[in-house]
Amino acid sequence: MNSMDKAWLPSSGPMPRPESVEQAREVIKNEAFDAPNVQEITFNALEFTAVCPKTGQPDFGRVEISYVPDEKCIESKSLKFYLWSYRDEGSFCETLAARIADDVVYAIDPLKVTITVYQSARGGIELKTTAIREKAAQ
Repeated sequence: MNSMDKAWLPSSGPMPRPESVEQAREVIKNEAFDAPNVQEITFNALEFTAVCPKTGQPDFGRVEISYVPDEKCIESKSLKFYLWSYRDEGSFCETLAARIADDVVYAIDPLKVTITVYQSARGGIELKTTAIREKAAQ
């Protein structure tokens, strides 16, 4: 069974470990639900982990996802699954913000999304990176 066959989460029981960021991206798209009448939604993922692509060491931090929905919303369990997929992914903080923003656009096509990745201090340096995607006015 390939990762695209598993692009949905089980309705109960333990959550499976993500096979890849690409698979997890499909899950957030497939698990999205119709947006109610809300103006802005913000998630704060306080326990985000990725891997430094240079050293292989873990990078700890948090991710803030704020978006203005259009027709769809992100289901929180699928977002947890998606963010978990980065645990073994080598990526710079700047790349993470951009990629997560692009994946949110892919999954739910919001009117606007702002992703801020806060990387915890390592070597005395903290890092904050923001990526914004917005639909063009029509």
